[in-house]
Amino acid sequence: MKKIVVLMALAMFCLGLFSQTKILTGAGATFPYPIYGKWAYEYQKITGLKMNYQSIGSGGGIQQISNKTVDFGASDAPLKADELNSKGLIQFPMIMGGAVLVFNLQEVGNLELNLDGETTALIFMGEIKKWNDPKIAKLNPQVNLPNKEITVVHRADGSGTTFLFTHYLSQVNPKWKNLVGYGTAVEWPAGVGGKGNEGVASYVKQTDGGIGYVEYAYALQNKMKVAKLKNRDGNFVAPSSETFGAAAVNAKWEKADNFYLILTDQPGKDSWPITGASFILIYKNQENYEKAKTMLSFFDWCFRNGQKYALELDYIPIPENVYKMIEKVWAEKVTASGKKVWEN
Repeated sequence: MKKIVVLMALAMFCLGLFSQTKILTGAGATFPYPIYGKWAYEYQKITGLKMNYQSIGSGGGIQQISNKTVDFGASDAPLKADELNSKGLIQFPMIMGGAVLVFNLQEVGNLELNLDGETTALIFMGEIKKWNDPKIAKLNPQVNLPNKEITVVHRADGSGTTFLFTHYLSQVNPKWKNLVGYGTAVEWPAGVGGKGNEGVASYVKQTDGGIGYVEYAYALQNKMKVAKLKNRDGNFVAPSSETFGAAAVNAKWEKADNFYLILTDQPGKDSWPITGASFILIYKNQENYEKAKTMLSFFDWCFRNGQKYALELDYIPIPENVYKMIEKVWAEKVTASGKKVWEN
Protein backbone atom coordinates (compact mmCIF):
# COMPACT_ATOMS: atom_id res chain seq x y z
CA MET A 1 0.00 0.00 0.00
CA LYS A 2 2.81 2.41 0.91
CA LYS A 3 4.43 1.77 -2.50
CA ILE A 4 1.16 2.56 -4.29
CA VAL A 5 0.77 5.82 -2.36
CA VAL A 6 4.34 6.84 -3.19
CA LEU A 7 3.81 6.04 -6.89
CA MET A 8 0.55 8.00 -6.94
CA ALA A 9 2.23 10.97 -5.28
CA LEU A 10 5.07 10.84 -7.81
CA ALA A 11 2.57 10.63 -10.68
CA MET A 12 0.69 13.66 -9.38
CA PHE A 13 3.95 15.58 -8.98
CA CYS A 14 4.98 14.77 -12.56
CA LEU A 15 1.51 15.69 -13.80
CA GLY A 16 1.83 19.02 -11.97
CA LEU A 17 5.15 19.72 -13.65
CA PHE A 18 3.67 18.83 -17.04
CA SER A 19 0.66 21.08 -16.44
CA GLN A 20 2.94 23.97 -15.49
CA THR A 21 4.81 23.69 -18.78
CA LYS A 22 1.49 23.79 -20.69
CA ILE A 23 0.50 27.18 -19.24
CA LEU A 24 2.44 30.40 -19.80
CA THR A 25 1.72 33.66 -18.01
CA GLY A 26 2.64 37.10 -19.24
CA ALA A 27 1.70 40.68 -18.49
CA GLY A 28 2.33 44.15 -19.78
CA ALA A 29 1.78 46.29 -22.84
CA THR A 30 -1.71 46.78 -24.22
CA PHE A 31 -0.20 47.80 -27.58
CA PRO A 32 0.42 44.16 -28.73
CA TYR A 33 -2.49 42.56 -26.86
CA PRO A 34 -4.61 41.84 -29.98
CA ILE A 35 -1.81 39.96 -31.76
CA TYR A 36 -0.63 38.14 -28.62
CA GLY A 37 -4.19 36.94 -28.11
CA LYS A 38 -4.43 35.75 -31.71
CA TRP A 39 -1.08 33.96 -31.56
CA ALA A 40 -2.02 32.27 -28.30
CA TYR A 41 -5.33 31.08 -29.75
CA GLU A 42 -3.74 29.62 -32.90
CA TYR A 43 -0.83 28.02 -31.02
CA GLN A 44 -3.13 26.40 -28.48
CA LYS A 45 -5.04 24.71 -31.30
CA ILE A 46 -1.78 23.12 -32.47
CA THR A 47 -0.01 22.30 -29.20
CA GLY A 48 -2.51 22.59 -26.35
CA LEU A 49 -0.40 25.31 -24.71
CA LYS A 50 -2.48 27.91 -22.90
CA MET A 51 -1.10 31.42 -22.62
CA ASN A 52 -2.64 33.84 -20.12
CA TYR A 53 -1.66 37.43 -20.91
CA GLN A 54 -2.72 40.37 -18.73
CA SER A 55 -3.06 43.59 -20.71
CA ILE A 56 -2.10 45.95 -17.87
CA GLY A 57 0.32 48.40 -19.48
CA SER A 58 4.07 48.34 -19.94
CA GLY A 59 4.78 49.67 -16.45
CA GLY A 60 2.78 46.83 -14.93
CA GLY A 61 4.53 44.29 -17.13
CA ILE A 62 7.97 45.46 -16.03
CA GLN A 63 6.87 45.34 -12.40
CA GLN A 64 5.40 41.85 -12.66
CA ILE A 65 8.43 40.29 -14.36
CA SER A 66 10.65 42.08 -11.83
CA ASN A 67 8.58 40.49 -9.04
CA LYS A 68 8.73 37.08 -10.79
CA THR A 69 4.95 36.74 -10.78
CA VAL A 70 4.79 35.98 -14.54
CA ASP A 71 6.88 33.99 -17.00
CA PHE A 72 7.46 37.02 -19.23
CA GLY A 73 6.83 40.73 -19.23
CA ALA A 74 5.98 42.93 -22.20
CA SER A 75 6.85 46.57 -22.71
CA ASP A 76 6.69 49.02 -25.59
CA ALA A 77 9.39 51.03 -23.83
CA PRO A 78 12.70 49.16 -24.06
CA LEU A 79 14.90 49.00 -20.97
CA LYS A 80 18.49 50.16 -21.05
CA ALA A 81 21.38 47.79 -20.43
CA ASP A 82 22.04 48.77 -16.81
CA GLU A 83 18.43 48.12 -15.76
CA LEU A 84 18.32 44.81 -17.63
CA ASN A 85 21.57 43.68 -16.02
CA SER A 86 20.49 44.71 -12.52
CA LYS A 87 17.32 42.61 -12.86
CA GLY A 88 18.97 39.67 -14.65
CA LEU A 89 16.77 40.15 -17.72
CA ILE A 90 17.12 40.12 -21.48
CA GLN A 91 14.76 41.84 -23.90
CA PHE A 92 13.94 41.39 -27.56
CA PRO A 93 11.45 42.92 -30.01
CA MET A 94 8.42 40.72 -30.64
CA ILE A 95 6.29 42.79 -32.99
CA MET A 96 6.18 46.26 -34.55
CA GLY A 97 3.25 48.58 -35.12
CA GLY A 98 2.09 52.14 -34.73
CA ALA A 99 0.34 54.50 -32.36
CA VAL A 100 -2.27 56.78 -33.90
CA LEU A 101 -4.32 59.85 -33.04
CA VAL A 102 -8.04 59.13 -32.75
CA PHE A 103 -10.63 61.90 -32.57
CA ASN A 104 -14.37 62.38 -32.23
CA LEU A 105 -15.62 65.45 -34.04
CA GLN A 106 -19.14 65.14 -35.41
CA GLU A 107 -18.96 68.22 -37.65
CA VAL A 108 -16.07 66.79 -39.69
CA GLY A 109 -18.14 63.88 -40.96
CA ASN A 110 -16.15 61.72 -43.37
CA LEU A 111 -13.57 64.39 -44.18
CA GLU A 112 -9.94 63.70 -43.33
CA LEU A 113 -8.15 65.65 -40.61
CA ASN A 114 -4.48 66.59 -40.91
CA LEU A 115 -2.16 67.26 -37.97
CA ASP A 116 1.57 67.75 -37.53
CA GLY A 117 3.85 67.13 -34.58
CA GLU A 118 4.15 70.73 -33.41
CA THR A 119 0.38 71.27 -33.39
CA THR A 120 -0.31 67.90 -31.74
CA ALA A 121 2.11 68.78 -28.93
CA LEU A 122 0.37 72.13 -28.36
CA ILE A 123 -3.02 70.36 -28.23
CA PHE A 124 -1.78 67.90 -25.60
CA MET A 125 -0.15 70.74 -23.65
CA GLY A 126 -3.53 72.44 -23.47
CA GLU A 127 -2.34 75.53 -25.36
CA ILE A 128 -4.61 74.84 -28.33
CA LYS A 129 -8.06 74.64 -26.79
CA LYS A 130 -10.53 74.85 -29.71
CA TRP A 131 -10.88 72.77 -32.84
CA ASN A 132 -11.03 75.88 -35.04
CA ASP A 133 -7.71 77.20 -33.73
CA PRO A 134 -5.76 78.88 -36.59
CA LYS A 135 -2.92 76.32 -36.35
CA ILE A 136 -5.32 73.41 -36.93
CA ALA A 137 -7.29 75.37 -39.55
CA LYS A 138 -4.10 76.08 -41.54
CA LEU A 139 -3.44 72.33 -41.83
CA ASN A 140 -7.04 71.68 -42.89
CA PRO A 141 -8.21 74.35 -45.39
CA GLN A 142 -10.78 71.91 -46.81
CA VAL A 143 -12.52 71.39 -43.44
CA ASN A 144 -15.00 73.74 -41.77
CA LEU A 145 -13.80 73.24 -38.20
CA PRO A 146 -16.23 73.98 -35.36
CA ASN A 147 -15.74 76.39 -32.47
CA LYS A 148 -15.70 73.47 -30.04
CA GLU A 149 -13.60 72.69 -26.97
CA ILE A 150 -10.94 70.03 -27.39
CA THR A 151 -10.96 67.27 -24.77
CA VAL A 152 -7.50 65.68 -24.52
CA VAL A 153 -7.45 62.03 -23.46
CA HIS A 154 -4.19 60.40 -22.38
CA ARG A 155 -3.17 57.24 -20.58
CA ALA A 156 -3.65 57.14 -16.83
CA ASP A 157 -1.37 54.14 -16.31
CA GLY A 158 2.30 53.46 -17.02
CA SER A 159 2.31 52.83 -20.74
CA GLY A 160 4.66 51.98 -23.57
CA THR A 161 2.21 53.66 -25.95
CA THR A 162 2.72 56.82 -23.89
CA PHE A 163 6.48 56.32 -24.14
CA LEU A 164 6.22 56.08 -27.93
CA PHE A 165 3.85 59.05 -28.26
CA THR A 166 5.75 61.36 -25.92
CA HIS A 167 9.08 60.36 -27.46
CA TYR A 168 7.69 61.44 -30.83
CA LEU A 169 6.43 64.77 -29.43
CA SER A 170 9.84 65.37 -27.82
CA GLN A 171 11.49 64.99 -31.20
CA VAL A 172 9.17 67.32 -33.10
CA ASN A 173 8.45 70.05 -30.52
CA PRO A 174 11.30 71.52 -28.41
CA LYS A 175 8.86 73.09 -25.96
CA TRP A 176 7.32 69.68 -25.23
CA LYS A 177 10.79 68.18 -24.83
CA ASN A 178 11.83 70.81 -22.29
CA LEU A 179 8.62 71.02 -20.28
CA VAL A 180 7.18 67.50 -20.41
CA GLY A 181 9.71 65.11 -21.95
CA TYR A 182 9.02 61.45 -22.56
CA GLY A 183 8.53 58.24 -20.62
CA THR A 184 6.01 55.54 -19.79
CA ALA A 185 4.37 58.13 -17.52
CA VAL A 186 4.67 61.93 -17.65
CA GLU A 187 3.16 64.92 -15.87
CA TRP A 188 0.40 65.72 -18.35
CA PRO A 189 -0.22 69.47 -18.71
CA ALA A 190 -3.84 68.91 -19.77
CA GLY A 191 -6.56 66.37 -20.29
CA VAL A 192 -8.17 63.36 -18.66
CA GLY A 193 -6.80 59.84 -18.24
CA GLY A 194 -8.04 56.49 -19.49
CA LYS A 195 -6.69 53.12 -18.42
CA GLY A 196 -5.08 51.16 -21.22
CA ASN A 197 -5.56 51.62 -24.95
CA GLU A 198 -9.07 50.33 -24.31
CA GLY A 199 -9.83 53.10 -21.84
CA VAL A 200 -8.51 55.89 -24.07
CA ALA A 201 -10.40 54.59 -27.11
CA SER A 202 -13.62 54.30 -25.11
CA TYR A 203 -13.28 57.80 -23.60
CA VAL A 204 -12.65 59.45 -26.97
CA LYS A 205 -15.50 57.54 -28.60
CA GLN A 206 -17.92 58.82 -25.94
CA THR A 207 -16.69 62.44 -26.00
CA ASP A 208 -17.62 64.81 -28.82
CA GLY A 209 -14.53 66.96 -29.29
CA GLY A 210 -12.21 64.32 -27.85
CA ILE A 211 -8.74 63.38 -29.09
CA GLY A 212 -6.36 60.72 -27.82
CA TYR A 213 -3.63 58.27 -28.85
CA VAL A 214 -3.99 54.50 -29.10
CA GLU A 215 -2.40 51.53 -30.82
CA TYR A 216 -3.81 51.20 -34.34
CA ALA A 217 -5.67 47.91 -33.75
CA TYR A 218 -7.83 49.62 -31.11
CA ALA A 219 -8.77 52.37 -33.57
CA LEU A 220 -9.81 49.74 -36.11
CA GLN A 221 -11.73 47.64 -33.61
CA ASN A 222 -13.65 50.69 -32.41
CA LYS A 223 -14.21 52.07 -35.95
CA MET A 224 -12.72 55.41 -34.93
CA LYS A 225 -11.63 58.37 -37.01
CA VAL A 226 -7.85 58.61 -37.27
CA ALA A 227 -5.90 61.76 -38.14
CA LYS A 228 -3.25 61.90 -40.84
CA LEU A 229 0.15 63.06 -39.63
CA LYS A 230 2.83 65.11 -41.36
CA ASN A 231 5.99 63.00 -41.37
CA ARG A 232 9.66 63.92 -41.32
CA ASP A 233 9.74 64.21 -45.12
CA GLY A 234 6.84 66.68 -45.04
CA ASN A 235 4.10 64.38 -46.31
CA PHE A 236 0.72 63.80 -44.69
CA VAL A 237 0.35 60.04 -44.31
CA ALA A 238 -2.37 57.76 -43.01
CA PRO A 239 -1.56 54.91 -40.61
CA SER A 240 -1.43 51.44 -42.17
CA SER A 241 0.75 48.35 -42.21
CA GLU A 242 2.44 49.87 -45.28
CA THR A 243 3.35 53.17 -43.61
CA PHE A 244 4.42 51.38 -40.40
CA GLY A 245 6.57 49.12 -42.57
CA ALA A 246 8.09 52.11 -44.36
CA ALA A 247 9.29 53.42 -40.99
CA ALA A 248 10.42 50.00 -39.75
CA VAL A 249 12.53 49.30 -42.83
CA ASN A 250 15.12 51.79 -41.56
CA ALA A 251 15.54 50.00 -38.22
CA LYS A 252 19.18 49.07 -37.55
CA TRP A 253 18.70 46.29 -35.00
CA GLU A 254 22.20 44.94 -35.49
CA LYS A 255 23.63 48.17 -34.05
CA ALA A 256 21.22 48.39 -31.11
CA ASP A 257 22.65 47.45 -27.70
CA ASN A 258 20.28 44.93 -26.10
CA PHE A 259 17.87 45.65 -28.99
CA TYR A 260 17.28 49.15 -27.57
CA LEU A 261 15.81 50.94 -30.59
CA ILE A 262 13.03 53.53 -30.93
CA LEU A 263 11.50 54.09 -34.37
CA THR A 264 9.69 57.42 -34.01
CA ASP A 265 10.08 60.17 -36.64
CA GLN A 266 11.92 57.95 -39.12
CA PRO A 267 12.82 59.31 -42.58
CA GLY A 268 11.00 58.18 -45.71
CA LYS A 269 8.24 59.75 -47.77
CA ASP A 270 5.73 57.09 -46.68
CA SER A 271 6.90 56.59 -43.08
CA TRP A 272 4.36 56.79 -40.25
CA PRO A 273 6.04 58.97 -37.60
CA ILE A 274 4.79 57.14 -34.44
CA THR A 275 6.06 53.64 -35.19
CA GLY A 276 7.65 51.39 -32.60
CA ALA A 277 8.42 47.88 -31.44
CA SER A 278 6.98 45.99 -28.50
CA PHE A 279 9.46 44.02 -26.41
CA ILE A 280 9.44 40.80 -24.41
CA LEU A 281 11.33 40.64 -21.09
CA ILE A 282 12.51 37.29 -19.69
CA TYR A 283 15.05 36.13 -17.13
CA LYS A 284 18.43 34.91 -18.32
CA ASN A 285 18.46 32.27 -15.59
CA GLN A 286 15.18 30.37 -15.75
CA GLU A 287 13.85 28.29 -12.84
CA ASN A 288 12.21 25.53 -14.90
CA TYR A 289 13.97 24.12 -17.97
CA GLU A 290 10.87 22.60 -19.57
CA LYS A 291 8.76 25.71 -19.09
CA ALA A 292 11.56 27.92 -20.43
CA LYS A 293 11.87 25.67 -23.48
CA THR A 294 8.10 25.78 -23.98
CA MET A 295 8.10 29.58 -23.75
CA LEU A 296 10.90 30.07 -26.27
CA SER A 297 9.28 27.53 -28.60
CA PHE A 298 6.10 29.61 -28.51
CA PHE A 299 7.98 32.80 -29.36
CA ASP A 300 9.86 30.94 -32.12
CA TRP A 301 6.54 29.82 -33.63
CA CYS A 302 5.25 33.41 -33.51
CA PHE A 303 8.31 34.66 -35.40
CA ARG A 304 8.25 31.90 -38.01
CA ASN A 305 4.56 31.12 -38.42
CA GLY A 306 2.67 34.09 -37.01
CA GLN A 307 3.46 36.71 -39.65
CA LYS A 308 0.18 36.35 -41.52
CA TYR A 309 -1.83 36.89 -38.34
CA ALA A 310 0.25 39.99 -37.55
CA LEU A 311 -0.35 41.49 -40.97
CA GLU A 312 -4.08 40.81 -40.74
CA LEU A 313 -4.14 42.99 -37.61
CA ASP A 314 -1.92 45.69 -39.19
CA TYR A 315 1.21 44.89 -37.21
CA ILE A 316 4.65 44.50 -38.77
CA PRO A 317 6.33 41.11 -38.18
CA ILE A 318 9.94 40.96 -37.02
CA PRO A 319 12.14 40.32 -40.11
CA GLU A 320 13.87 36.96 -40.43
CA ASN A 321 17.39 38.37 -40.05
CA VAL A 322 16.32 40.03 -36.76
CA TYR A 323 14.62 37.01 -35.18
CA LYS A 324 17.65 34.93 -36.06
CA MET A 325 19.73 37.48 -34.10
CA ILE A 326 17.24 37.13 -31.23
CA GLU A 327 17.44 33.35 -31.20
CA LYS A 328 21.23 33.57 -31.15
CA VAL A 329 20.90 35.63 -27.96
CA TRP A 330 18.59 32.97 -26.48
CA ALA A 331 21.18 30.31 -27.24
CA GLU A 332 23.97 32.35 -25.65
CA LYS A 333 22.24 33.75 -22.57
CA VAL A 334 19.16 31.79 -21.49
CA THR A 335 19.89 28.92 -19.09
CA ALA A 336 18.06 26.72 -16.60
CA SER A 337 19.66 24.35 -14.07
CA GLY A 338 23.05 25.26 -15.49
CA LYS A 339 22.33 24.24 -19.10
CA LYS A 340 21.35 26.08 -22.23
CA VAL A 341 17.63 26.22 -22.96
CA TRP A 342 17.84 26.99 -26.68
CA GLU A 343 19.99 25.54 -29.44
CA ASN A 344 20.34 27.44 -32.69
